[in-house]
Amino acid sequence: MNTPIKLGAFGLGLVVVFTAALGLGRAVGPSAAPDAPTGHNQHDAPATAAAVAALPAGLQVTQDGYRLQPISAGLAVGAAKPFQFRIVGPDDKPVTDYTVSHDKDLHLIVVRRDLSGFQHVHPDLAADGTWSIPLAVTEAGQYRVFADFQPAGRADGLTLGADLPAAGDYQPRPLPPAERTTTVDGYTVTLAGDLTPGGSAQLSLSVSKGGKPVTDLQPYLGAYGHLVALREADLAYLHVHPDGAPGDGRTKAGPEIVFHADVPSTGNYRLYLDFQHQGKVRTAEFTATAGASPSPPPASPAPTTPSPAPSASEHDADGHTHG
Repeated sequence: MNTPIKLGAFGLGLVVVFTAALGLGRAVGPSAAPDAPTGHNQHDAPATAAAVAALPAGLQVTQDGYRLQPISAGLAVGAAKPFQFRIVGPDDKPVTDYTVSHDKDLHLIVVRRDLSGFQHVHPDLAADGTWSIPLAVTEAGQYRVFADFQPAGRADGLTLGADLPAAGDYQPRPLPPAERTTTVDGYTVTLAGDLTPGGSAQLSLSVSKGGKPVTDLQPYLGAYGHLVALREADLAYLHVHPDGAPGDGRTKAGPEIVFHADVPSTGNYRLYLDFQHQGKVRTAEFTATAGASPSPPPASPAPTTPSPAPSASEHDADGHTHG
């Protein structure tokens, strides 16, 4: 048999073997994967659902069929321009009916991704479901906008977030260090309590002015203060609940405002306290750390140059000799 005939016969043999193996595989079926423990099979789907449900607020532009839909392409720097957006519901139509939460149908939070430039505002709702407000930021950069709202008929609220640019040269700022006291417009605000990773923590913020406690804070958004907490890096929006309410017979109008904060992880957080006194709302800002601060990576050792081997005369010169 010549060489071409031999190669052709060999190729035909491979085709036959492959076809036979393929037919056998189809007849027998794929090898069964090892059985996972029964408990895991039973809990795979709920575990996935729980993981999605446990995701901190504000990290998604859509949740449970609701979607934050910006109409404006970006944010204005300096002079205010109309900023517009919609909340689109599971029926793919703009939501027009909301449940009042903290005295408002919707709260809009705007902050630069380095956690500076915080604003908490309340836009107006048009009949067609469009939210609108004149808005400006002071510096260029990438911003995160959060819509905090509760659709009518829904048992709980949602916080959806989206990134929007403010055109210009972006110069990020480092996060201020953690502190217990900050000042704003002549007011001193002091933070007591620590954030607890993976649990709820009680935070107490006390307001004073000129060294004297402020005991006549005015109600703002259904409480004597409103607190927003954002996690560094991903800007997760944390659930913070005020303790008590004006007129409940037990909550004093300052100097302390008490909140309960649920913190999902260790790390740095930025806290923004809105409080009202003498007819004006002010915002006090803090950096707080939950758990131990992450340790910086160890510095790489500097490269060393191997020392040359000592000569025989040098080796004997230090008094060490070979017998």
